[in-house]
Amino acid sequence: MDKAVTIEKPRQSLAGLWNISFGFFGIQIGFALQNANMSRIFQSLGSSVDDLPALWVAAPLTGLLVQPIIGHMSDRTWLGRLGRRRPYFLTGALLATLSLVLMPLSTQLLMAAVLLWTLDASLNISMEPFRAFVGDMLRKDQHAAGYAVQTAFIGAGAVVGSEFPRLLDVLGVSNAVAGGGIPDTVRWSFWAGAVALFLAVLWTVLTTREHSPEDLSRFGDATDHPLDDEVVETLARRGHGPSLLWILGGALVIFAVWRFGFQKEMYLLGVLLVAYGLARIAAVQLARSSSTTNMLANIVGDFSGMPRLMKRLALVQFFSWSALFIMWVFTTPVVAQRFYGTTDQASPIFQDAGNKVGELFAIYNGVAAVAALTLLPWLSARIGKSRTHIVCLLCGAAAFASFFIIRDRAWLVLSEVGVGIAWASILAMPYAILASSLPQRKLGIYMGLFNVFVVLPQLLVATVMGTIMKALFPDQPVWTMLAAALVMAAAALAMLRVAKIEGRGGTC
Repeated sequence: MDKAVTIEKPRQSLAGLWNISFGFFGIQIGFALQNANMSRIFQSLGSSVDDLPALWVAAPLTGLLVQPIIGHMSDRTWLGRLGRRRPYFLTGALLATLSLVLMPLSTQLLMAAVLLWTLDASLNISMEPFRAFVGDMLRKDQHAAGYAVQTAFIGAGAVVGSEFPRLLDVLGVSNAVAGGGIPDTVRWSFWAGAVALFLAVLWTVLTTREHSPEDLSRFGDATDHPLDDEVVETLARRGHGPSLLWILGGALVIFAVWRFGFQKEMYLLGVLLVAYGLARIAAVQLARSSSTTNMLANIVGDFSGMPRLMKRLALVQFFSWSALFIMWVFTTPVVAQRFYGTTDQASPIFQDAGNKVGELFAIYNGVAAVAALTLLPWLSARIGKSRTHIVCLLCGAAAFASFFIIRDRAWLVLSEVGVGIAWASILAMPYAILASSLPQRKLGIYMGLFNVFVVLPQLLVATVMGTIMKALFPDQPVWTMLAAALVMAAAALAMLRVAKIEGRGGTC
């Protein structure tokens, strides 16, 4: 083998690991402000609890559409000194900053929902290439450390973003608006977060220098894509039967919503199933026409041909993120009703509950930041990455279930410790398991496709959970936490299939 292919990437120092992932600190401030405050903003503008999932649907839908496209494009980008991934960091940061500035100026639900769409799309443009950036910049023996540092920054950024409103309240900024509306604590938090996000991403852009295509070729991570022909040829041999099944499934969902009067947001689920079936048919036809450079054919081909390990981890991600999205959407109404005794969105007590949720979210993110650098390395060295992930997911399931047992809101801190341990593992372990097993030349698209299984469950929760709540537990949002506990336990169960590969000495 040619010597140039076997040269190792330079080992990154702690400062290098810091610079590579510091931008994620700012991105996560944006996500934390969104996750902890959007339900509060929607309810402050007059939304009911039952309508929250429909309003949140923008977030997962934009991730579903944006991440594979950005992953595919970033694999093929080289803009001189800006490089391969950094152009997307910078573009997404600029758009997200603008969205954060405008969000607290919303006066109507529609305006807030549209800005949530643009904010989440912008954050995804920046975030998706950061996952591949670790693989680009680090040797394989540093992947686990790279994702651990990234997870620590995610936790730290989320703590800052979640705590902004409460700290401003302590400083005397108004936390309520007479007659309802978005309080000043939330407004100023979003504006401060916009500045922090942009500066953090700019730090990574200015302090890192990506390996050039020539360097990557010497490292064995060539940026050309000789595997594209094989992917498209494989897709071309596939029939249209599976595509027709996707279309049929979507049509049945649409019919069921119409016939049985389910929540209208479930129409979106049916439309997406039909859309994927049609896209798959188009991709197969493009593949048969030998269009190896077509984005749609390549994305669908890569999706259909995911490695076995990636498919097993994808199921774990699906369950894990379903539980997390339930938490983000429903924690505010659960805490307000169960621990503060109010459902009046215009009352000061409800706003106090919103601040409490920000505090709780800050705690679990702080725990995650510490666990990523301490507990996870210690535990994975002793029982392996897969079993570590199982243990952490079970901690999360127990934490969600504890919402039914705890009566004093002061003890919710214990619940958040369990959530934080699970959150740290969800952000680090699947990527550490996966990164070294993927072809580096296609790391962007595979990470984008892997993140589809982060946003798909969120979309499912957003379209289905409102119907379930209205039918089974009207005005009792605490039952959503039981659903989150069961789904997180299912993720731990699905992880056993990954652990079997690790036990056989596989790539885990």
